[in-house]
Amino acid sequence: MADTDSEFLERYSRQIKLPLVGLEGQKALRDASVLIVGMGGLGSPVAMYLAAAGVGHLSIADFDIVDESNLQRQIAHGHSDIGSLKTESAARTLRAINPAIKINCLDYTLESEELGQLASAHHLIVDCTDNFPTRFQLNTASLQSRTPLVSGAAIRWEGQVTAFDPNQENSPCYQCLYQNPDVEAASCAAEGVISPLVGVIGTMQALEAVNILLGRGQLHGAMWLFDAQFMEWQKMTIPKNPRCPACGTGPA
Repeated sequence: MADTDSEFLERYSRQIKLPLVGLEGQKALRDASVLIVGMGGLGSPVAMYLAAAGVGHLSIADFDIVDESNLQRQIAHGHSDIGSLKTESAARTLRAINPAIKINCLDYTLESEELGQLASAHHLIVDCTDNFPTRFQLNTASLQSRTPLVSGAAIRWEGQVTAFDPNQENSPCYQCLYQNPDVEAASCAAEGVISPLVGVIGTMQALEAVNILLGRGQLHGAMWLFDAQFMEWQKMTIPKNPRCPACGTGPA
């Protein structure tokens, strides 16, 4: 689509009007590529809002299929998608929102080496997974490729969102926050989750992703914690751990 195409200007007119975006910022979003890992409760709003905002290339990764229990919160999928691969279901939703963007579906488990290659090929990684092993793999890929990483998590009535940018001096990484790679994450299947919470956290991830792509990321070194039961936000600073086994010198 040409830069001055009337459809381009009309579709994104509400963003182009913003001084912090403008036409150049909208072109930057159009030319950006984002890897989204996980097409569940968090990945759904992330992918849908990035597609709507005009991010030109989305790679969506998930090996799972749509189950009826997903539909309570995973809004990229509908009842007719039950039994379909989540990547295929999500891709249909994203193309319906914005047919002008490119979508790459990765419907299998990503190994560490391929994650590193994918990280290098994208401007940004968004972690929408629900398990620590994959989160640590994404952190490693982010550090090795120097690709910024936006991370979110939600369970029960609590959620959190943060970002890590290896290009920023003294920026922490995910393992500065969670040091033990063998820790087990609680699951929504076991603990439950209130439906709109994943929308709140996923939307925040999408917003920070847009900020980073526009060159004005806000969350590296900080985490927002959300208590949905009492509608309260709390901001926490994450210091860089000089002994971090991922980005520091390792344990003493």
